[in-house]
This record gives sequence, C-alpha cells and structure tokens, in this order.
Amino acid sequence: MNKEDLFKKLRANTREQYDMPDMHIDGIQYPDTFKQFVKMTEKVGGNVVEVKREEADDLDAVIKKQYPEAKTFASNLPYIHIAQKNPDTVAEAKELDGTDVGIVEGKIGVAENGCVWIPQTMKEKAVCFISEYLVIVLDKNNIVNNMHEAYKRIEFDPEYQFGTFISGPSKTADIEQALVMGAQAARGVTVIIVE
Repeated sequence: MNKEDLFKKLRANTREQYDMPDMHIDGIQYPDTFKQFVKMTEKVGGNVVEVKREEADDLDAVIKKQYPEAKTFASNLPYIHIAQKNPDTVAEAKELDGTDVGIVEGKIGVAENGCVWIPQTMKEKAVCFISEYLVIVLDKNNIVNNMHEAYKRIEFDPEYQFGTFISGPSKTADIEQALVMGAQAARGVTVIIVE
C-alpha cells in the first residue's frame, strides 16, 4: 500500500473533523537569562568562560588556557589564529579526525536548557562532532529564555541549510548504565560568552 492509498482510507473513515487548536504558547521566562544559561550549561556538563568584548581580540589565549594539552585545533573563524585545520579547506571530513579542539560560533543560546544553536557555516560540519573538545563562541546578547524564542530567531546559511543545537558534551549511559563521555561527539564543551 502506498502513502496516497493510506491517506484515502484515513479520509474515508474520518467521521468528524476538528479545527487545529490555538498553539500559542508562552515559554518559560527568567529574570536573568545569562545566569540561567550558565547554570543549565554547567548542569549538563558544559563549561562557561566569560570574556569582555575588548578581550575578544585574543580568544586564542583564552582557548589555549582552557585546553593547555591540546595540539590540534580546527576552525574557520577569521579571528581564531591557532587553528591548523580549517573545515572549509579540507578535502574530506575525515581529515578533521584527530582534532583536539574544534572552535565554532554559536548564534543563539537558550537559558531553558543550556543549548546553543550552531548553523552550518563551514563546508565540513563534522568539526562540531569529531573534535575531542568543542569550543562555542557566543555573543551574550544572543541568549534567549526558551526554545520558542530560539526557533523564531533561527536562520540558516543559504549555502548549507543545516544547523544543530548542542548542549554540553556528548554522553550516554545506554550500555550497562555506565556513563560514557564523548560517545557520539565531543567529550567536553566550553561556551565562551563574549559580553
């Protein structure tokens, strides 16, 4: 049975139709979205570093201080100079394997759950998932209360049309209920808030 046949059967057996309900939902609001964002980011296992706008010119030093043992950095951000790998210039995503720290820019932070919207603005989005550690640079002014507000502000890069919400490090306890960090993506996430 194909999809259209299934829909015909459903329509034929629909006795009464109802209008869709009004779905206006006022999401949760916080007196201090920044404070709530930090709290939730830390609760899910992430780390937050605050940087004044005048210090943002040297994010390389901030990142190196957070990850002093890291040897391989990857980023396509023009203000990151420590990156040896660029997700825009690698021939294939697998060339990003072995990246200690991937550095990307987040566009929207959500206080409700500590997640950050990261639109794909690089050729190889694998940098968000293959890096051992992920650094997300986020403007403090772009932190919203809840997912309802975040979805209203989402914009896709016209070239890639992809994005993802990331909240803290990847973790799972599916196997023998033992917590494993970095199972599907980064084992640690630092959000650098530029204020």
